[in-house]
Parts: sequence; C-alpha cells; structure tokens
Amino acid sequence: MLQLRDSVDSAGTSPTALLAAGEEVGAGGGSAGGARPGVSTPLRQTLWPLSIHDPTRRARVKEYFVFRPGTIEQAVDEIRAAVRPVEDGDIQGVWLLTEVDHWNNEKERLVLVTDQALLVCKYDFLSLRCEQVVRVALSAVDTVSCGEFRFPPKSLNKREGLGIRIQWDKQSRPSFINRWNPWSTNVPYTTFIEHPMAGVDEKTASLCQLESFKALLIQAVKKAQKENPLPGQANGVLVLEHPLLIETYVGLMSFINNEAKLGYSMTRGKIGF
Repeated sequence: MLQLRDSVDSAGTSPTALLAAGEEVGAGGGSAGGARPGVSTPLRQTLWPLSIHDPTRRARVKEYFVFRPGTIEQAVDEIRAAVRPVEDGDIQGVWLLTEVDHWNNEKERLVLVTDQALLVCKYDFLSLRCEQVVRVALSAVDTVSCGEFRFPPKSLNKREGLGIRIQWDKQSRPSFINRWNPWSTNVPYTTFIEHPMAGVDEKTASLCQLESFKALLIQAVKKAQKENPLPGQANGVLVLEHPLLIETYVGLMSFINNEAKLGYSMTRGKIGF
C-alpha cells in the first residue's frame, strides 16, 4: 500500500520538480530564507510504502514456505517416490508435524505412515527437495507415549503442549555420548508435536492433526506386528499416557533455535531458509 503526502504551492506548475538542497517550504508556500522574486516554488510530492504489521497466526502463515500454493502437494508427490512398495507397502497417511529432538530442538518434518514403516522426511521447502528420510519398521515399535513434556528438576527449559513419542528397541538406552551430543541421531525414539501453524490454513489443516496421526499410527503398528512379528517381540505395542522426559538443563542452543524458528523453512527478513 502506498500513502500519498502532498505539499502544494498554488503557484507551482511542475509536478516533478524538487526543492533545491538546503531549501525548505515555508508556511506561505515560499522558500525559507526568502524566495527570489518571480520564481515560483514547485509542487512537491513524496511517496513512501506504508508497512502494516499483523501479528496474528493467520497472517504469519505466509512466512512458511510449506503453505505456499502447490508446495505441499509437490513435496508429498516427491516423497512418495521414496516409498518402497515391496518393503513398506501402501501409504496410509501423510502429516506435516514438528519433530522435537533429544535436545529440545524443533524441526519441520513430513511424516508418512505406510503398511510396514514410519517415514520421517526432512524436506527443504525452499529448494523443493527431499534431504533425508528416516525409516522405522512398524514391527519394531514397542511403545507409543502421549503427554505433556517434563524436564529435570533443575532444568531451565520449558515446553508447553502435548507431544507423542514413538519408541523402538525398548531394551536399549542411548549412551551417555549420544544423550549429550546435540547432533546425535542414534536415539531409539522420535517425538512429535503439532506444527506451529496447525489449524490456520484450511487446506492443510488435516495434515497437521497430531491426534489423527496417533490413532492411525497405533492401528498400523498393531496390524504390522500381527502380520510380521519380530522374533522375541513382546505382546504388541504399549500405549501410555504420561509425561515425555527431555533431559536438558540449560538449553541455550534450543532456545535460540526455537525462538528464531531455525528448524522451519520460512522467510527471515530479506532472506529465507
């Protein structure tokens, strides 16, 4: 939107002329310090953009590349190519969620549930390319937990809302090195929360529903374990309602990452990543 500001001299004739350097328009339309006789003060017009700040979530949705027209459809079509029909089976559902790692860092993810696998996809919505796919066999999933987040007693971290954690290899616990390495991917579980813009964009609202993801995932895990049980596997998947522990104390890195939304593909001033 442009806003027009006019300073009009009735004697002026040129709509494009500018005041000379050091001259000002006086109250009577003449130049400050006395205008030369017979010389008219020109019409002066100044245009500048009017910036409107809208802090609502509906306005902020445009900052996320994933919600731009056609982006999510192209991403889903591309990731479908990563599905192995023989090993994974048919796709049961696709979701746009936020993954929370073991250091409380948020990361935008496309999540697919197939007949036999859970696919967690890191997709660059700016360059429109799939960067990584983590495949977890549903028959190996032993625990699905849902609840609020909990941190150690002396931790400075805090996270509100509900999450869902999918755990496999129940007897294994991350080593000390993996727990305290913020870049480690050797952790036998993954945790998801709803996308920050869940429910804002009507066209993609169904893709961001954490509850529907949980329901279909549990159903798919039970079916996969019944059809292809692992040797020594316990009796089915354990579904729990309890707090999700994140063992971080200071959390400076995750605070910066989450406040700046570095785990999302979005505009950041004049740049975007």
